Amino acid sequence: MTVPILRMQGICKSFGPGIIAADDVTFSVNRGEIHALAGENGAGKTTLMKILYGLEKAQRGEIFLHDRRITINSPKDAMSHGIGMVHQHFMLVDELTVAENVVLGIEPRRAGLFDRKAAEHLVRSLSERYDMPVEPTARAADLNVATKQKVEILKVLARNAELIILDEPTAVLTPQETKRFFEQLKTLRDLGKTIVIITHKLPEIKAICDRITILRKGRTIGTYFVSDISESEISRKMIGTEPPPERFPQADSAGLPRLSVRHIWCFGPHGKAALKDMSFDLRGGEMLGVIGVEGNGQRELVGVLTGKIVPDHGNVILNEGILPSSLSSIRKEGVSFIPEDRMNDGVDLDASIEENVTALLRQNRDHLVGPFFKSRKLSVSGRRLTEGFDVRMGSLRDSIRHLSGGNMQKVVCAREIDACGTVLIADQPTRGVDVGSLRTIHDQMEALRAAGKGILLISSDLQEIRALCRRAIILHQGTIAAEIDDLSACSEEELGLYMLGIKRQEPVSPEVAHE
Repeated sequence: MTVPILRMQGICKSFGPGIIAADDVTFSVNRGEIHALAGENGAGKTTLMKILYGLEKAQRGEIFLHDRRITINSPKDAMSHGIGMVHQHFMLVDELTVAENVVLGIEPRRAGLFDRKAAEHLVRSLSERYDMPVEPTARAADLNVATKQKVEILKVLARNAELIILDEPTAVLTPQETKRFFEQLKTLRDLGKTIVIITHKLPEIKAICDRITILRKGRTIGTYFVSDISESEISRKMIGTEPPPERFPQADSAGLPRLSVRHIWCFGPHGKAALKDMSFDLRGGEMLGVIGVEGNGQRELVGVLTGKIVPDHGNVILNEGILPSSLSSIRKEGVSFIPEDRMNDGVDLDASIEENVTALLRQNRDHLVGPFFKSRKLSVSGRRLTEGFDVRMGSLRDSIRHLSGGNMQKVVCAREIDACGTVLIADQPTRGVDVGSLRTIHDQMEALRAAGKGILLISSDLQEIRALCRRAIILHQGTIAAEIDDLSACSEEELGLYMLGIKRQEPVSPEVAHE
């Protein structure tokens, strides 16, 4: 009988009345396996792993490592027990080299000084052993996303981690990078490392994982061998109902341009072009996808379209007029914006769920009597929006900081989709969202499109783009590497080649393309 390397028993954690993240959860993993941890938003996955890594403290329960009870109060405690975690958002210091990032906090020293050669030797040794080639002297800021992820894993390996937690590890990888990453995870497993993956991507669970533990509403539903359970069964156990049918993009209604980007150039602080002569149209009744490996101009494009960045050359036409210079003015033109970073840009962590979900309604005269809010009407609107998006919560008056990341995302999407007048700019709208919630958000976006709104969908999830969009532009190094008019005729592998810059189309001006 296999003895688990790790057991978590009777784990309980709540964040106040009605917000139970873990309710008597049991979880165990075996040495040398890749184990998926899956469940809906708010099911308790991330909370459970934060407890294991010392970022949260359980109110009840026990943790056993190698059949010995241990106490973990901090990430330092976790690392001392050989437990490492790679977060979804990387935590590298851009100004440092790969080697400097890997040994940060455990720097080798010689005669009291930092031993750079020893650090670089350590990185090369780990790279070779675990088949994760990186250049130790490269600056972190110059690395692509896939390489940054390798560096994060090398960081935990340098600290002798035997159990590695990965939070949504393929969220920003191309199909080619994902395939290579899976090969590297199998190498880690074959060398005796134990890997726990928090993920919503069912095909990836089937492709890479040995076993899966499913949580629902803070409770353990069960642990299964992946070879013995289908994707639809996993989905059913996660959400408690039949999985939604596969979605296919609906026909666009091809209205007039709502948003026209013309010959946009943006230069960074060191004179490097982040956007290079970018032009495209977003039409009413269309959902236009924007695809690209993270760091290829998406952030700058969104910054231009939301008034955060003033382009050095070119202009943007919104509803037949020049795009205003601030987000508040842009919103008055009927534009809604779902930001990529919900924590910093999407919510006010010091406010309640109701205040966040009704923030835009509070600027509406229908919800004001003179200078005062119509409290009852705002509460009714808040309840309508949170119920419509199935936000799992205790009370509308609870602080939004107590919600899971996925439920927080649903609050942002509910607010912005409800307020959309002409254009929705959706930047990674379903990142970290489970399959049931993803369908809700997709349905609401599709309803906007069918009503004649223009939707710009920036997503690193190719399956999402292909499910919602007929047309997409692919960014590489700040340029449009390709404009695909029929995504159904283009394979994911071909899209990946455009994303990596291996393949390019000849540029066609939108003025010519739509003549």
